[in-house]
Amino acid sequence: MSQPTTMTPGEPSSRTARRKLKAILAGGLALGLGATITLAAWNDSEYATATFTAGTFSIEGSTDGTTYAEHPTAGSAAALTFSTGFDDISPGDVVAAPFAVRLTAATTYDATVTVASATPAPPAFVGLTYGIATVPTFADCDATPTTPTWIVAQGTPLDSVAGATPFNLTEGTPPTTPGAPAFLCFVVTAGPSLVQGTSVTETWQLLAESV
Repeated sequence: MSQPTTMTPGEPSSRTARRKLKAILAGGLALGLGATITLAAWNDSEYATATFTAGTFSIEGSTDGTTYAEHPTAGSAAALTFSTGFDDISPGDVVAAPFAVRLTAATTYDATVTVASATPAPPAFVGLTYGIATVPTFADCDATPTTPTWIVAQGTPLDSVAGATPFNLTEGTPPTTPGAPAFLCFVVTAGPSLVQGTSVTETWQLLAESV
């Protein structure tokens, strides 16, 4: 008859020992698997870049058809040269002044130009009206312009741009050659309400927008 096995107090049974060993191995396996995933991670990069530069846009004018300059504010407005009699005008007289405008050599866009404002000083002045036409050449501007296209109708009050029609300008060859000019003719007519000895300064704004 076999004798019963005597267990020493504190000594684990073989089954209990195996369970603990499996637990330890399982833990070691989990740690090993985690390390493998970390070591298998890869990365790489691609970069792209670009530089953006704004275009240039500017208009300039000439009172003689030859020498051009920019006149960007009312304070720096070009002084138009009107025909004989503008400084001694009386009812029924008509005087005219040419003005050429073009896009500068650096401009990289075409433009649409509008007579945006007309400002007399003093503002309540009466007795004069005006009109503005485009003409084929600088020399075609006089009191009765040659083949005019009226962009502001004759008879318009000095403080109005009502019905103004835009005209176009084309860019030249940047950055060396300016655009082709447009030739304007400002025509001023004295009416019967003109008071002798009075005077007025008129300032027109030509607003160009890129297209």
